[in-house]
Formats: sequence, structure tokens, C-alpha cells
Amino acid sequence: MKAVLPLPGDYVYFKSQVPLHKISIGLKQWRYYDFGPKAVPPLICIPGIAGTADVYYKQIMALSTKGYRVISIDLPRVWNHLEWIHAFEKFLDALNVHHVHIYGTSLGGFLAQIFAQHRPRRVKSLVLSNSFLETHKFAAAMPWAPVVNWAPSFMLKRYILTGIRDGPHEPFIADSVDFVVSQVETLSRDDLASRLLLNVNVASVGPISLPDSLITIMDTNDYCAVPQELKEQLNERYPGARKAVLKTGGDFPFLSRPDEVNLYLQLHLRRVGVEARPDLLQGISRYDGGAGSSNSGGNNSGSHYDKNQGDPRGDRNGGGDMQDFGSESLDSDEPVPTSTMYDSLALCTVKFAIIEGLYAQLLLQNFCAAFCLYMVRSKAGLIA
Repeated sequence: MKAVLPLPGDYVYFKSQVPLHKISIGLKQWRYYDFGPKAVPPLICIPGIAGTADVYYKQIMALSTKGYRVISIDLPRVWNHLEWIHAFEKFLDALNVHHVHIYGTSLGGFLAQIFAQHRPRRVKSLVLSNSFLETHKFAAAMPWAPVVNWAPSFMLKRYILTGIRDGPHEPFIADSVDFVVSQVETLSRDDLASRLLLNVNVASVGPISLPDSLITIMDTNDYCAVPQELKEQLNERYPGARKAVLKTGGDFPFLSRPDEVNLYLQLHLRRVGVEARPDLLQGISRYDGGAGSSNSGGNNSGSHYDKNQGDPRGDRNGGGDMQDFGSESLDSDEPVPTSTMYDSLALCTVKFAIIEGLYAQLLLQNFCAAFCLYMVRSKAGLIA
């Protein structure tokens, strides 16, 4: 059983400062953060299959202190791409947001392009990170997609987590993986099934009317779950897009390389005409990335932006006076003897592992039986 890791100090600070919003629009439940001056056109962050609204907390804190408005969302429970388009449009209407700039990573980037294709007047620019144009490869790699809705939660989580490269990682990338894994653990079975179906329902992005000059493609050069072939297709589709290349960063550069990602996002917003309004900030303290940022990498991390607008180094020091919230101290009563504590922990771990194993075996047997029944009925022509 994997140990529960402590939350990053800067994330604890973020949660204390930025409220989480939850609204119902029709039958859809939305969970999101909205922070920064409301007079500024928002940058909407859409996560990938393993992400939540929380994974962009470093972008929310850093960009909002510079006068930008950032909205980070959870993917709602939608079961196809058309349903996503309608649900996202209603979400924007509910927030009274007419025009948006979207930062989408992985599946989030694909959904951003789908929305831009079908609602061109609402999308003013795109930032696509480790994203793709079509889902055929993902569908081919998941032949059991027709029975996703029958699969137990632990199987769906395991399938999603196998797409995340396991160590060894350098510390900041390892921390980013741990944080995302902790977020996956918070998702319900329906949330997981919905995301998997969005990722494997066969579809491709058609032509979008947005000029390439309003698109930035931000990729990491070390590795990510999206095949290189699909990333190259994206670059070929938008040859005039600005290229922001991070030498390292893994699947989640917004967590492992927040300084570089925030810099590129700020350059993109400036270039597409979004004017920051630091004069409208109220009660927002300056932020420099806090605990867990990639400051140790500095400017030597290998990042590259192919068409810089001016010298970005002047912006890097713009938010450097926030105190460090990297650790917290908790008062405790009389300490428990170490031997007693370890013995109790070991006993609980063994009991939990036995129960978990029996439960997993029972669920797996039920799932296999359902899958076999599905295949038999399919071959018999009973399922369309």
C-alpha cells in the first residue's frame, strides 16, 4: 500500500487563499477555480485525463499576482465530444464569459481544439501542451473501451496510472507525478470512465478558423504519455504556431517546470493582446512559485521559445517576495513509542492488504464475466 504523501507547502497556501467553486448547470456538475481581475479576459486551463482543476495551482497563483485572470476546471462527466462542446459552452455562459484563451494539456488540448473548431467565435487563442489531433491510437490501444462503464474503479485508475511513466525521476518531476497521482485518487468511478471515453472515442480535429499566429505549442522534449508521432502531427497542422520547447519536464511541466510554463503563458497572453491589470489586484499577495518550484533549474533548464517578444528575463523576478510556505509545524501531544506505532501500523497494513486483495479479486471476476458475456452476445449479433 502506497504511503500517503504530505501536501506541498505552496499547495496548502494556495488552498487557503483561492476558493474552490462548485456549480450545477443542467445535469452537469462543475468544479473550478476562478482567480484574478474579472475585467481581464480569462485564461482557461483544461487538464488531461489524469488532471483536476488543482493541478494548475502554480499557474493560478503566479499569473493572478501579475494581473491576469485564470480559470482552472475539472472535466465534467460528459460521454462524447459533442456533449463536451455543449456543456463547456453553457459553463462559459453561466460565468458570463464570452471570449476565452485556452491552455490545454494532453486530452485538455484536444478538447480545446474541438471546442475551437465548433465555436470559433468564442476562442481567441490556444496554448497546446503535449497534445494531439486525433484519438485513433488511443482507441486501438484500448480494445475493452465498450465495457468501460462496467469496469470497477480500481481498474480504471490502474489503466490511467499505467500511462504515467514510473521513476526514477529528478526531484521536481517526481513531485509532479506524486501530486497528479494523489489527484487521480480523488476521482470517482464515473469521472474516470468519462475521461477514458473522451480519450478513446474515435474522433479528430477538423479545420479551425483560428490563425496559427494565435496558437502556441508547448512541448517537453524528454518524454510524455502522448506518442511523438501525434505531437509531430500537431506541429504539422499548425506550422505558423509559436513553439515553446522545454528540454525536460515530463508529463506535467506545469508542476515540474512552473517558472518556464508561466513565462511562456505570459508571453503568449501579451502577444495575443491580453492586457494584465495589476492595478485591480485586491488582497492577492505576490507569488514566486513557493515550495516545489523549479527555481533550481533556472535559465539553464533548456527551455526555448522560437519567437520571443522582448527579453523575458525581466519578468522572471516579478513575483519574488512571497514568503516560503514550504513546511508547516503541527502541535502534538505526548509522543507514541516508536515500536508500538510501527507494530500497529504493520498490523493494519497487513489486514488492509488482505481485504483489498479479496475485494479486487471479486471485482475482477465480475468484470471478466461481464466482458465475456458482452463478447458472446456481440458475436451472436445481439449487440448492434
